[in-house]
Amino acid sequence: MAEPGRPQRLSQGIAGTWPTGRAAPAGSLVPVGFGLWPVLVGTLHEWVRAEAGAGRLLPWVPVAFGCGIALYFAADHEPVLWVVATTASALTLCAVLLRRSQLFAPAIMIAAIAAGFAVATWKTARIAHTVLAKPLYSVSLSGFVETRDIRERTDRFVLRVTSMEAQRSDVKLERVRLSVRKGTAPEVGSFVQLKARLMPPISPVRPGSYDFSRDMFFQGIGASGFVMGAIAAVAPPDTGGLRLRYAAFTQGLRDAIDARIRATLEGDNRAIATALLTGRRDAITTPVNDAMFVSGLGHVLSISGYHMAVVAGVVFFAVRALLALVPGLAVGFAIKKWSAAAALVA
Repeated sequence: MAEPGRPQRLSQGIAGTWPTGRAAPAGSLVPVGFGLWPVLVGTLHEWVRAEAGAGRLLPWVPVAFGCGIALYFAADHEPVLWVVATTASALTLCAVLLRRSQLFAPAIMIAAIAAGFAVATWKTARIAHTVLAKPLYSVSLSGFVETRDIRERTDRFVLRVTSMEAQRSDVKLERVRLSVRKGTAPEVGSFVQLKARLMPPISPVRPGSYDFSRDMFFQGIGASGFVMGAIAAVAPPDTGGLRLRYAAFTQGLRDAIDARIRATLEGDNRAIATALLTGRRDAITTPVNDAMFVSGLGHVLSISGYHMAVVAGVVFFAVRALLALVPGLAVGFAIKKWSAAAALVA
């Protein structure tokens, strides 16, 4: 014990007793005397108030919107469109009316969740189409080629069906995805006639795995399969529409870029440049492909966020440069915001 008037040294301890208090109730995590939970609740409350500050609530709206979409895919059965649309509209109206109230933050989040749920329901109802339920053999198909995918071993294309004839089946599909031998895929925008074997979309191989059938459904594809025999290109009954002409123009642009790269570069540099700019990965050798995936860079070679960022960046700077050429627009209007909107649309 320290003597009176003698300063204590740091090495000496101070004896004391444990704070008195009642025993912790059964099932609690910490003694009540620690006061942990009030501090934790107060800290969380301060964080929520900070996130709800001016200008900080907006980034959470798309998060809540995405949660509504996730809730739609977790539903046990298909919701009724008019019910969810009416509910989302009513909640949005309530959020607008409460915009000057303290309840605005939870109201806008609930409205965003309901809006996401309603948009997902509307999207499903808008693209609803027939899906093949059982395999069909020797099916006669006629239609327009919408997309073409050049792969390592086989080619693949999506056919917008205009005529379909199958034995012992009267099912009519809107789009099918067909595989052919490498180098035999028809041109995008052409009208073809062929025979094919069709299979239903692939279901998940195990619970929780990737659902290819859901992906194909939202692409408007009702079946997949492979071509049997030759593909005959014939005169189309009509033009196919503006969307088909745009797809043909885009595919032609990709082919031109790919041909230019292949004529200029050689080896793996050519293959990687083609994959980055056009998405074609058929020329990448197996060692390079394995090295990219082992290093965690395999996603760069596929159509991913990198390509979307490149397109958005090019559109943004191009539109802004063109608008800046007009002095009246550059001085009097927010051309940067206009360019950002154009990039988002692209």
